[in-house]
Amino acid sequence: QVQVVEHGGGSVQAGGSLTLSCTASGLTFDNYAMGWFRQAPGKDREGVSCIYWDGTRPVYADSLKGRFTISRDNRKKVLYLQMNNLKLEDAATYYCAVVEYRYCSGPSADPVRNWGQGTQVTVSS
Repeated sequence: QVQVVEHGGGSVQAGGSLTLSCTASGLTFDNYAMGWFRQAPGKDREGVSCIYWDGTRPVYADSLKGRFTISRDNRKKVLYLQMNNLKLEDAATYYCAVVEYRYCSGPSADPVRNWGQGTQVTVSS
């Protein structure tokens, strides 16, 4: 069946960089848009970014534009999130999501088909 797993979480100093990856199996990977969400303790889950099935038209939460970059490798069935200039407020559990459709309507506006288990990102000052 479908399996979605995130990798790359860890502890980073503010201003540093980290790259997350997400492997997805058990589905036709390029049939779906892919996205990233995050949730910090005591806060609601929020959409981070989404990318179309073919790796085009990435969309980001406004606060993350210019710092985060989403990409995908359809041959390897891997989704990436490059995070630069990390801030304290970026600390959260990051979740990979398979979107129900091929397209994104926003960083969190599309229905999610499958979720990963999450990977923890900690940012220190």
